[in-house]
Amino acid sequence: MSFQAYTTAAARNEAPRDTEYRLFGQVTRALVEASTSDPSDFKTRIEALDWNRRVWTALASDCGDPANQMAKPLRASIISLSLFINKHSSEVMRGDEDFSTLIDINRMVMQGLAGATAEAA
Repeated sequence: MSFQAYTTAAARNEAPRDTEYRLFGQVTRALVEASTSDPSDFKTRIEALDWNRRVWTALASDCGDPANQMAKPLRASIISLSLFINKHSSEVMRGDEDFSTLIDINRMVMQGLAGATAEAA
């Protein structure tokens, strides 16, 4: 079985929360790597920040959908976090802030996803 076939099969059997956890793990790892990269390595830094922004923008967009069945206060919190992530990412790009806040937020989300997965089991 090829690696691609294995990856496709694994993704089909993954619960949505597991997929979200895996995605946050990947993007957070990219942020950690970017945070330790040479400050002149703009490509690594910008790509990680952009990927994280796109993840949070997708979450906010999903939360803005009236058909989304999550509780409205939770949806509003995710949208607010997305706006903060966007603003903070710009500050990191300018060199006014560092990556640690973004990494911490993602890790907290991962903890919540892991806790919710454990409760469901």
